[in-house]
Amino acid sequence: MKSVRPIILAHGGAGSRAMTSPQAACLRAALQVGYHLLDRGSSALIAVEHTIRVLERSGLFNAGKGSRLQLDGAQRMDASIMEGDSLRAGAVASIEGIIHPIIAARLVMEETEHVLLVGPLATKFAAYFKMERHRLRTPALRLSYGAMLKRKRPKRERHGTVGAVALDRTGTVAAGASTGGIDRMLPGRVGDTPIIGCGVYADNETGAVSMTGWGESIIRLAVAKEICDRIAQGTTPATAARLVLKKLVARINGSAGCLILIPNGQFTIRHTTPHMMAGWWDGKGEPVVNDTFKH
Repeated sequence: MKSVRPIILAHGGAGSRAMTSPQAACLRAALQVGYHLLDRGSSALIAVEHTIRVLERSGLFNAGKGSRLQLDGAQRMDASIMEGDSLRAGAVASIEGIIHPIIAARLVMEETEHVLLVGPLATKFAAYFKMERHRLRTPALRLSYGAMLKRKRPKRERHGTVGAVALDRTGTVAAGASTGGIDRMLPGRVGDTPIIGCGVYADNETGAVSMTGWGESIIRLAVAKEICDRIAQGTTPATAARLVLKKLVARINGSAGCLILIPNGQFTIRHTTPHMMAGWWDGKGEPVVNDTFKH
């Protein structure tokens, strides 16, 4: 079988805020970690996981250590990962107290017969595998449930999901994402990130997609799977992204950004928001990182 040139793409979220210098440096470092693994023959799945780990650990993005707090003062996180050969996938939602939800998602895929574990029992699952802990010293907010329900989301939403897609030397693609959610979340809120087909999808017959943005809108169109379905019909990654994101805005006034990578190495980065922190590297020159792509 002919060897494929590997490539890695990563994002640090989409929204109204421009990327900072530390965030740009972290994205470059994450791309380097992911590509070097691919270059040494590692799988796309491993490259995606380790790329996302760098972003989770940094505390610079809304994932892992940097995850936002929900309205009760708790930090609850979601993550998912999927590989395109056998369509294996794993995910966690509303998990607490760990640095790397993306590892927990991979363990769900590899150590259980399930796809998604949620809440306190997802946290217990992570503890069983002795995952690295992260405890916040933030006091719980004393808001009644009624008061939390009445809280409104800010007009200038700060989306911050991190994610990655990769293509390895065997031609297999993988995708993953990790998030702390959105501003002013009602406790228990879950967005698109841990829902396969919405925030993440990977299939060697179509491609790999990792989403970021307003999760509720992404869920309602099952965006990642719709993008892959359009590619299956012969649409290019750029056209699929443009058409689906246009539909997201037109039908439900949604907002999102996406990474799309197909098995022949074609890729695109698109967003409807003012900014999307993202980049890519195929081992040539230096990693490309920016916060504005075609939209």
